[in-house]
Amino acid sequence: MSSRTSVSGSRGASFPALSDLSASEVAEVIEANMAEFLLALGRAGGGEERNEPHIHWTIGGSPIVYHNCVVRTDLTPDQAGAEIAAVIARFRAHRVPGSWHIGPSTRPADLRDRLLARGFTGCGPGGEPGMAVDLHAVDEVSAPPEGLAIERVHDAPSLAAWAHVLSLGFGEGEREAFWVRDMYARIGMGDDVPWRHYLGRLAGEAVATASVFFAAGVTGLYFISTAPEYRRRGIGGAITLEALRQARALGYRTAVLGASGLGYPVYRRLGFQEYCRIGVPEWAPGET
Repeated sequence: MSSRTSVSGSRGASFPALSDLSASEVAEVIEANMAEFLLALGRAGGGEERNEPHIHWTIGGSPIVYHNCVVRTDLTPDQAGAEIAAVIARFRAHRVPGSWHIGPSTRPADLRDRLLARGFTGCGPGGEPGMAVDLHAVDEVSAPPEGLAIERVHDAPSLAAWAHVLSLGFGEGEREAFWVRDMYARIGMGDDVPWRHYLGRLAGEAVATASVFFAAGVTGLYFISTAPEYRRRGIGGAITLEALRQARALGYRTAVLGASGLGYPVYRRLGFQEYCRIGVPEWAPGET
C-alpha cells in the first residue's frame, strides 16, 4: 500500500475500504499510518531523519521516548547488530530517550530479543493491538452523555485546552502533552494539513481529546484521552465516534489505531477488530 498522505478525495474513490484489503494489507496500512504519524511529528520538531531501504528513523526532535523512534526495519541478521548500535549512538548524540517500533513487517524476526540484549526495555512479547474498522460499519447506537459537546480545535486557546486534558492522564503527562501542543501549533490546524483535532466539553469543562491523521489512504486515531475523573461515562467512545464520522464525511473508508488496555474495550464496542500487534521497546540514556 502507498504511504501517500491525503486529506480528501472524490467521496472515497481513492481510499481503500476494509473489505478491499487482506488481513496482511490491513496490518500494513496500520504500520504505515503510524510510521507517517511519528515521522511527521519528528520533522515538526526538527529531528534528524534517516530513510534507507532497510531502516527509517527520526531522532532528536522530541524529549519523548515514543517520538524518537525507528519506524521501519528490514534488516538481515548480519546487519542488525551494527544498525542497533548506530541507532543507540544517535540517541546518545542527541541526549534523548528513544524507542524501536516493531510490527509484522519488521525483520529480522528476533529483533525484539536483540534489542532487549542491548538494554532496551518495556516491551512484552505481545505488544499493543493494531486495530481497524470499516467507517461505514461503525456501531453508532450509543448516545453521548448528556451535556457533552465536541468541537474541532482551530485556534491556540482550544489547542491549549486540548493539551491540558491530555496532560492529566496520557503518556508522559505534561511533558508529552505540551510538546505535542507545540508541534501541532507549528504544523497548523487548518483544512490544508492531514490532521484534525477534537475537544470534548461537558457542561463547558474540557474533558476529552482525540486527533486523527490521514495517511496511507486511511484515518489514524491518536491521543484519545479522557480526564481521569470523567472516565467510564461514555465520553471516550463519543469523541472517538465523532472523529470517525468526520473522517467518513471526507471520504475515508477505513480507520486504524493502536489500542491501550484502557481503550481496547471501547474500540471493540465501536466495531474495531485487531489485525496485528505493535511492540515498542524503549531505550534510556545510561543503558547499554
